[in-house]
Amino acid sequence: MTLRGKEEFRGLLADVAARVAGYRESVADGPVFPHDTTGVREKLGDLPENPVPPADVIRRLADAVEPALVANTGPRYFGFVTGGALEAATAADMLATGWDQPAFNKVTSPAAAIVEEVAGEWLKDVLSLPSGASFGFVTGGQGANTVCLAAARHHVLARAGWDVERRGLHGAPPLRVIASEERHATIDRSLRLLGLGTDAVKPVRADGQGAIDVADLEKALDGPAIVCLQAGNVNTGAFDDFAAATEIAHRHGAWVHVDGAFGLWAAAAPSLRKLTAGLETADSWAVDGHKWLNVPYDSGYAFCAHPESHRAAMALTAAYLTGQGDGGVRAPSDFVPESSRRARGFATWAALSELGRAGIAEMVERCCALARRFAEKLEASEDITVVNDVVLNQVLVSFGDETDRVVDAVQRSGECWMGATTWHGRRLMRISVSNWSTTEADVDRAVAAIRAARKRGKHG
Repeated sequence: MTLRGKEEFRGLLADVAARVAGYRESVADGPVFPHDTTGVREKLGDLPENPVPPADVIRRLADAVEPALVANTGPRYFGFVTGGALEAATAADMLATGWDQPAFNKVTSPAAAIVEEVAGEWLKDVLSLPSGASFGFVTGGQGANTVCLAAARHHVLARAGWDVERRGLHGAPPLRVIASEERHATIDRSLRLLGLGTDAVKPVRADGQGAIDVADLEKALDGPAIVCLQAGNVNTGAFDDFAAATEIAHRHGAWVHVDGAFGLWAAAAPSLRKLTAGLETADSWAVDGHKWLNVPYDSGYAFCAHPESHRAAMALTAAYLTGQGDGGVRAPSDFVPESSRRARGFATWAALSELGRAGIAEMVERCCALARRFAEKLEASEDITVVNDVVLNQVLVSFGDETDRVVDAVQRSGECWMGATTWHGRRLMRISVSNWSTTEADVDRAVAAIRAARKRGKHG
């Protein structure tokens, strides 16, 4: 790269930073969902025959796609329990891209390995998980559940005298997965990926809010098993009784995994910590970072109380590889399925540093207070019903037979965005509050949009 080329590259990055800043500054006021995306393909054009200057490439890309962006980083996006990336986390992720560090071990990047180790220890502290637990930085809740269930598969079958990594599952002792009938779909997909299959699941009843029925759980335990619990039901936000369920499962020799994609963050908030009582007695835990920690996509964390089982399920060796565990530096690749992996630890470290322990607690508690505000204001309308106990950040709303129409109208309005779900046979609006920048004014504006959409249906 010539000196002139370096200057051009510096200018390119400055332009990108300015464009990102401009977008983030405007995202709170623009439409939450794009009105028209029909021109994106045409603007992207055909594959060039010859090289194109980088500045022209970036300008064309941004001009083409910005009108089609979803404002999920903004304060009135209430779909899919999506957080909006914090400022320090966003900047750290831009640094991670520029540094382009493969976070395999200390040989490929000592910086990435050390930062991930520090951030992982901080996460365990914030989430009140055992200090000796191992951890892996993965892409999200799906990846975290898969890693944890792989560790569970290894551990349970090893206790039954079977080496699953060497011998596979053909001829292995039967392994049951005991999970709530309201488990998240990523559990089933993980079981498919791990070769256990969804037929391995023995479903357990859930109560009226979606928490697992502990008495029914005990009846289901028979033989080698993995028990899956939930911190935050995907629809209602309800929590399982971890203390009771884990005691029963361990008495039967089962491994206990907690799917806490967003609900695990309740452990970081003093006013909500009671929901997670007994959580630390489980064997593994999965949680997202791009939800309530508000780091950029893709980011999730897998924790395991049995590091040797975690490593046995994930680690690999090859003649050309060096640096695994050298000099006391943890090898990140020993705890995740990817060898080629970006340095996610930088953004996580930045988010934890920006917020601090008190800031994380405040953000989680404020989001829950805003969810309650949603529920109170919507229930004030006689033709709108909130159907769940709002114990966390999830609100389920019924508009009777008009629910899908109201959801569609709200989404098309651009004022806010929330999705729909089917729960206990009813179509419902599903509101998730998990963005650090959401305010009471944003909730009130969203409530007004919902009421207006409802009113338009009543009066044609």
